[in-house]
Amino acid sequence: MQLAALKQMTVIELKAKWQAVFGTPAPNNSRSYLELRLGYRIQELTHGGLSRETRRALDLLADEVEGRIGRKAIIADGRNPVVGTKLVRPWDGVEHTVTVLPDGFDWQGRKFKSLSAVARAITGTQWNGYRFFGLRESRRDDR
Repeated sequence: MQLAALKQMTVIELKAKWQAVFGTPAPNNSRSYLELRLGYRIQELTHGGLSRETRRALDLLADEVEGRIGRKAIIADGRNPVVGTKLVRPWDGVEHTVTVLPDGFDWQGRKFKSLSAVARAITGTQWNGYRFFGLRESRRDDR
């Protein structure tokens, strides 16, 4: 009900709702941004937010993607192929081979915790590693 009401609100009303929900002024006047963030926050308050384990895994992934290597935790992902699998991906005229390790991935003798980090090292841009290596179907918002 609250989510459906967001679509009917003016930007001024959305900004007032933002103030009530977040306790701070709205960061901008973008209708789509305000609706999206308010919708997420309303659902979060109603159903509970991310679990502690999920938040921790996301923090570790962010560290990995951003190149911060201070943490020793290893992220286990059930989507990873069997240890020893070789993933081959041509990119920019070069064939890249990545080996799946028990605790990460090896590419050119360098160890990575995620396929996304390997894809970033290869391309220089953000990629979903599973999509980059063809381990799942692509979605419009992946990259």
